Amino acid sequence: MKIERCKGMRDFLPEEMEKFRQITEAFRDSCLKWGYEEVKTPTLEYLYLFTSAGTLTPGMLNRVYSFLDWDGWSGERVVLRPDVTIPVARLFTEHLADRELAKLFYIANTFAFEETGKKNRERWQCGAELIGLRSPLADVELIALALQVLRKLGLDNVEIKLSHAGLTRSILQKSGLNEEQQNQVFDSLLDGDMGIINHLISEKPELSSLFNLQGKSSGFVKNLTSFLTNATPDLKSQIDDFSFISDILQELGYNYRIDIASIRGFEYYTGVIFQLYAGDEKIGGGGRYDALIPAMGGENTPASGFALYMDQLMQILPAKASARDSKGKIVIKMARKSARLGFDIADSLRSSGYIVKFHFGGKGPTDVSWILEVGEKTPVFTLTHISQNKRFHLNSPEELLEKIQNN
Repeated sequence: MKIERCKGMRDFLPEEMEKFRQITEAFRDSCLKWGYEEVKTPTLEYLYLFTSAGTLTPGMLNRVYSFLDWDGWSGERVVLRPDVTIPVARLFTEHLADRELAKLFYIANTFAFEETGKKNRERWQCGAELIGLRSPLADVELIALALQVLRKLGLDNVEIKLSHAGLTRSILQKSGLNEEQQNQVFDSLLDGDMGIINHLISEKPELSSLFNLQGKSSGFVKNLTSFLTNATPDLKSQIDDFSFISDILQELGYNYRIDIASIRGFEYYTGVIFQLYAGDEKIGGGGRYDALIPAMGGENTPASGFALYMDQLMQILPAKASARDSKGKIVIKMARKSARLGFDIADSLRSSGYIVKFHFGGKGPTDVSWILEVGEKTPVFTLTHISQNKRFHLNSPEELLEKIQNN
């Protein structure tokens, strides 16, 4: 019987791992230079971490991998993490709550059930969380950091879609919907499911104006107050912050668009939400979640964050050769009696930045620039340049390295 991988799971082949490392190295380098520290959370978390604070939509909870962690007498229900922000918030409250400010980043996989098994059930993402700062400048920093990573990867024409969870909820409250309908619409927007929304619009055509609110200026944001004649001081403050973020993005020259109905994401979002697109492909997103940590039993701690979706990025990024490849690859053939010299010269070449493989039989590697034969008698080294079809006879490691460097 042929054994296959689990449905919805994926293997990463060598060329895919090149892209995977390209993304993670660009992300890690940027985060460290911006003052973020790396963390890692467990793949397994207790289910109540994602339910007690109402942090996931019903649609998301229906797709979690959940099972009983049985110890023979009793047990707790656990899940393969469907999200990483919530575990990082848990990590903060458990280990770092004494910090006034925590800037954290991670590279992790998440899991969500998909019925057909044809789409990925395991997904990889790079994320950053800025915990302890309520300023809209924190949201701008996260957007700028995400865009810098994407520029490093060669993605310059990224579009930002801006929305605001608090503003959308307030508009829904003014729409005439009851509380249950408001929650249905909001959760449907978060899940990207427009079916229930189109049904409600057919019953209440006046709602169509809400889902067509789009613009590109701080003035557009301020004009939204016309929907909110009795806006609370807190909401007015949020609108001012949203306007400020819009102004700064404009000044920085970023390509952004405000789309109030574009609030894909999580229940825990309370403020600005941003999504990142390369063409029609959504490659990342994030937002502000000031109520998450207190809802989990922590102190009243503001926070915001984002994630870049590695699976989507790997699909659109071209393969990029590493810097070492530009020097070429070398294959070494050697007899048993010259094995010590062969391994020594291989170490020396690798220290100089070359990729070195051994040929121990069979057809041997084909993707090489040089073939080096290590003999027992002089000349000790026979070096062949594949593309130039040239052969050189050399007697010392110094001669060998010089010949390779100069050709």
